[in-house]
Amino acid sequence: MMQKKICLLGAFGVGKTSLVRRYVHTIFSDAYLTTVGVKIDKKVLNVGTEEVALILWDIAGEDEVAAVRVSYLRGAAGYLLVVDGTRPETLDTAASIQSRVNAEIGAVPFFVLLNKADLQEDWAIPSERIAALEASGWVFRRTSAKTGDGVEETFAELAARLAH
Repeated sequence: MMQKKICLLGAFGVGKTSLVRRYVHTIFSDAYLTTVGVKIDKKVLNVGTEEVALILWDIAGEDEVAAVRVSYLRGAAGYLLVVDGTRPETLDTAASIQSRVNAEIGAVPFFVLLNKADLQEDWAIPSERIAALEASGWVFRRTSAKTGDGVEETFAELAARLAH
């Protein structure tokens, strides 16, 4: 069985822990739980004929004060940058994280998850900004930890990229 380490990164409160709980345990809770340090989960899935164990590192959110510990990134095969679609500043945080991760572990596959897609009426990130980042190579997926929309598919797609 192949094992792949995936880091979930992003600002505080964007839904990293909720996405992992939705994906691994198929549950959602409105209760906000702050991650301290890192929480590690595992999910095994089939990619073609290969069994792949995703080791999911849910890393504490960051802001100007708290930055991702570089040691948590070592050995990551890929990562998910999580952005709250209702809070445009979380995309700025994601851009900052992405440049640091790229400098630290190089160009590994990553997706940007525009989370909280169930709150579409509160969406605040300009589509032009998303288009500009897509033009620079970012791959966006819309997800909702609350409804489950796009969650399973996104993890499976990243696993497929890592298995080849």
